[in-house]
Amino acid sequence: MTTATHEPIAPPSRLLLLAEARALWETGAGLAMWPLLQLAPRGDGHPVLVLPGLVASDMSTLLLRRYLSSRGYDAHGWGQGRNFGPRAGVEDRMVDQLKTLADKSGQKVSVIGWSLGGVYARLLASAQKDLIRNVITLGSPFSGSPRATNAWRVYEGVSGQSSHDPRRMKFVEPTPPVPTTSIFSRTDGVVAWRCSLEKTGPQSENIEVIASHLGLGAHPAVLYAVADRLAQPEGQWKPFNRGLMGPLVYPDPDRNA
Repeated sequence: MTTATHEPIAPPSRLLLLAEARALWETGAGLAMWPLLQLAPRGDGHPVLVLPGLVASDMSTLLLRRYLSSRGYDAHGWGQGRNFGPRAGVEDRMVDQLKTLADKSGQKVSVIGWSLGGVYARLLASAQKDLIRNVITLGSPFSGSPRATNAWRVYEGVSGQSSHDPRRMKFVEPTPPVPTTSIFSRTDGVVAWRCSLEKTGPQSENIEVIASHLGLGAHPAVLYAVADRLAQPEGQWKPFNRGLMGPLVYPDPDRNA
């Protein structure tokens, strides 16, 4: 599912698609740097819902959720098996889960979505903003051409729906009405990075990392950035501080945008 507009954005090159194999290295790096990642700010225990990407399941977000649990969050997978797109009942079950987490905890829920999961996260925020504390997307295609990815054929095949989806995208493309962070990589081999650029504003931002698409949920730079964003006190959102390591770990997302 990508945006309903038709900007002239090409999908990532075949070379970048082949380079997605580095996701295995990125996962290893996330595990190797686990002790250093514990230096990230601790959370306040609020619930976090993590939504997987296309054809992926909760297994794909296990490392991310375990890391968030180690930082003090009540992290949950989506519990719907593999993500085959917005088939009948999928969206209603996500809303039910969101409400259950909010009711049980008495707190707003942060929602993290990887790729297509981030599109879902933005849909949820547009309809349930009073229940959502933050939205964080990882390599999610929420703007640009509906075919500016290397996954649109897979999406249409498994979902039985067209990637051109103006009914949903009119709620997805606008900046969500809650604090929002888009984490993206210019070396993403699946989603054209320009399709993941958020309009920066009083409570919205982009964080660039150097990563594959398939490795975003395990990359140490992503894990740290997610923990940093979630640790902000509710109602006190501030943009991410790239720090001294910015040029090497978190490049300037606005350069030549």
